[in-house]
Amino acid sequence: MAQILRLSCFLLSLLLLTLVQAKHPLLHRRSRARAFIELQCQTTLYPRLCVRSLSPYASNFTTTLSHQQLAQIALKVTLARAESTRAYVTGVAKWLNQTKAKDYQAVEECLDQINDGVDQLTNCIKETQKIKEDGEASDFPWHASNVETWMSTALTDAGMCIDGFSGRAIGGKTKAMIKAKVLNLQQVTSNALALFHRFAARFRSSHVKKPKVL
Repeated sequence: MAQILRLSCFLLSLLLLTLVQAKHPLLHRRSRARAFIELQCQTTLYPRLCVRSLSPYASNFTTTLSHQQLAQIALKVTLARAESTRAYVTGVAKWLNQTKAKDYQAVEECLDQINDGVDQLTNCIKETQKIKEDGEASDFPWHASNVETWMSTALTDAGMCIDGFSGRAIGGKTKAMIKAKVLNLQQVTSNALALFHRFAARFRSSHVKKPKVL
């Protein structure tokens, strides 16, 4: 009986050891993905926000991320934030319009800027999907220029929305909430643009043709 008990304990210990060893590489690889995000976020203007918004996606990768994948994730996060902001401002605009409030015009102008930003970011995501990290570099300048231009426009749109509230007598809580959401969107957009710049720079440098040695 004692021998059977010892054998059972040994087999159980062996099973647990096997499971732990099987899980450790996955955990290690996932931690590499998070470490990569934290490192790349240090190149942005808002690193803490960058890590906070992107790190949840680290668990989706069993190996470390590439610069292109990180840029694409950042773009998708930015678009989601833009759409969430648009939904909130749309609700405020409808309420102000129904109540005939004088603040309606300012909020409607802000909403126009956000709508344009959503369009620009949607175009960016479609354009990045045309870029193959290991593909030819001949079309890359065109794609990269489009993405950088549209992202810069989206960044400007958010800034114009915030600037449009200057001097307006909009209700305190409503004004503060809209400005906070749009400011967050502006910062997330800035981070995404920085990460795309970094990817683009690495792509260009890796595709530079080396002169032939005679």
